[in-house]
Amino acid sequence: MLVALCQQHSDLTETDIQQIKKNAECLESVAELVGADIFIDCCTRDPDIAVVVSQARPSSVKSLYSGSVVGKFAHRSKEPAVLRTLEVGMPTMDMSGVTQEDKNVRQSVSPIKNSSGVVIGALIAEKDVTERVRAEKKLSVLTQTTEQLIERRAISGTGDNSLPYHVTDGILIFSRSGICTYANPVAEKVYRDLGYLERLEGLSFSNITFHGVEFEDILSKKQVTLNDLEVGNYIFHIKYTYVKNKNENFAGVVMLINDVTDVKNKEKELVLKTVAISEIHHRVKNNLQTIASLLKLQCRRVDDVAAKVAFNESISQVLSIAATHEILAEDCKDDVDIMTMLQKIKANTAQHGLLKSKGITINLKGDTFLCDSDTATSIALVVNEVTQNSLKYAFIGRESGVIDIEICKGAMYSNISIIDDGIGFDFDKDSSEKLGLLIVRRIVTEKLKGNLSTESNQSGTKVLFDFPLSQLNPEPM
Repeated sequence: MLVALCQQHSDLTETDIQQIKKNAECLESVAELVGADIFIDCCTRDPDIAVVVSQARPSSVKSLYSGSVVGKFAHRSKEPAVLRTLEVGMPTMDMSGVTQEDKNVRQSVSPIKNSSGVVIGALIAEKDVTERVRAEKKLSVLTQTTEQLIERRAISGTGDNSLPYHVTDGILIFSRSGICTYANPVAEKVYRDLGYLERLEGLSFSNITFHGVEFEDILSKKQVTLNDLEVGNYIFHIKYTYVKNKNENFAGVVMLINDVTDVKNKEKELVLKTVAISEIHHRVKNNLQTIASLLKLQCRRVDDVAAKVAFNESISQVLSIAATHEILAEDCKDDVDIMTMLQKIKANTAQHGLLKSKGITINLKGDTFLCDSDTATSIALVVNEVTQNSLKYAFIGRESGVIDIEICKGAMYSNISIIDDGIGFDFDKDSSEKLGLLIVRRIVTEKLKGNLSTESNQSGTKVLFDFPLSQLNPEPM
């Protein structure tokens, strides 16, 4: 079928077609090696279309395809990586594409060239866009499936290095005497970058290894794994595996090199950024507390009662924001535990509010969840505003009272209620001045994208606001 498809849709010579056919014989080995669906596509007479002439599925992982796509076409609009490689003759790594079965995939494409250097086809590896394979798992899969590659290509010496360009791990194979019999292009590049001037094939194990492991130790232990091995400016995960053939005889020792330098460097950068962000939150918290202290000093110099009330309101608001930054500084992440934050606001209210002069109790109960810092700050301001207004207006003429703050996490919306057992309040009469309802409503509707409801009678006042679950960060796994 491969020959017929090439003859029907392309201008390839018989020699080129035979080379494509020879490469196709190794597809199953390559599919097993990388744990991906593998294809060979060839140019057609339309420059924007290629034809699939061969396909292989891995048995170690689930294939992305329900059936064969041999004979179907790859269009530039859906598989740009394939057409690019066929045109320019260069590998294309990890590019998005859409399969003939309309599935989103990541494609790595390597050119297949004839003896004259002309591109006659493309070797394609496809993986699910959602796949996240950790380095150790990749090494394990490569180890378990290299036997066919050894038997067909390395030991027989009949293969070339043109097929596995899309493999991102370095692969070396050693004979029983410790001589390198095969090195894929990735391994060659790694060693060139480390200063090796000659080809790796033919070199002894002692001249290639990065550490003190003896070749005989590998033969006896059957497997040796080295993680985070630093070589110059590089960091590698290296695995040696003793491999047998189908007859249970020695087939070779496989050395797998996974370059994790970029990953480790990014991890270090993230740690440094996390520390820096934590320090920033800590300084912001300190600055806000300094501002609150300055406002307190100023408040003491003022005799006007209304001015003192305004100062205390500002102090309370500043400390509410500071509570959010304090949690962010402690946890070194952009997620705030809502219960912890409201507990700090309650403590600030007890220390700086009207609780000292009146027997008012604040109870905090309910669920807890994580939310981002912006959401947490908005919630803090709303709860603080409503609580402060209850303290000022709900217990006029009384020496005691109770304020209940309850958190309820819902499936789609979460809500927080602030309920007091005070004297009640007429929301239709000058509500913006006495409750700060305008400020609260704008924060709830504009910042939290939620709803605000209020109820009040002679038995007390209830303020409830909700916000969608999309405002929350997912719970940690």
